[in-house]
Amino acid sequence: MLKGLGGLGDMAKMMKSAQELQTKMAEMQEELHNVMVTGEAGAGLVKATASAKGDLKGLDIDPSIFNGDDKEVVEDLILAAIKDAQAKAAEKAKDEMTKLTESMGLPKDIKLPF
Repeated sequence: MLKGLGGLGDMAKMMKSAQELQTKMAEMQEELHNVMVTGEAGAGLVKATASAKGDLKGLDIDPSIFNGDDKEVVEDLILAAIKDAQAKAAEKAKDEMTKLTESMGLPKDIKLPF
């Protein structure tokens, strides 16, 4: 394509790769909105569902934990389940980014913005 222009051919190839990576990252970002993860607390008594982007999508609470005296315990379980779901979402997003960068021939530990 750009033969005879020295390093410009490599630069064009690098720019094309960067554009391809940008497109694939945008597609992955969109897909992460549809991937769901579930965090749990209290041996599954409280479950929080989030997208892999970390957006809370649902909360499931076993009715057996509702006792007026245990309000703080219930609140703690809810927070723990949400934090667990968010941690799983972050891990899933990291895993997907690693797959993407490795498929592009980039180092797996490269830090790219989400």
